[in-house]
Amino acid sequence: MGSDEKAAAGPLEGTLVIDFTRVLSGPYATMLLGDLGATIVKIEVPKGGDTTRHSAPFKNGQSHYFLAINRNKKSLALDLSTPGGREVLLALCHKADVLIENFRPGTMERLGIGFGVLHEANADLVVCS
Repeated sequence: MGSDEKAAAGPLEGTLVIDFTRVLSGPYATMLLGDLGATIVKIEVPKGGDTTRHSAPFKNGQSHYFLAINRNKKSLALDLSTPGGREVLLALCHKADVLIENFRPGTMERLGIGFGVLHEANADLVVCS
């Protein structure tokens, strides 16, 4: 591609996805959405981040698995046990189109961000579990 050519936009360009996924199926799904042009914001815990950041094999100190399954994503560390962390998340939800999570049942409610709270922040938000 020449320097004057612009890469073709994916069909999901302009779509904002909040990614609360862990392990394989969820991160793979959001990776595919990113491949299609969506902006993916992966929410991670402040200390240590996603657990797969620590999964072998490693190259140059980084997990191959984490890098492969989380391509096309931005990362945001939030402490959802604090009011400030939840406030930042809800502000992000206000702008988002989709939120995807694959926690155990009840985890989102325990974190104070169950469907009712998310729907209040953005009634048009598509929440996938």
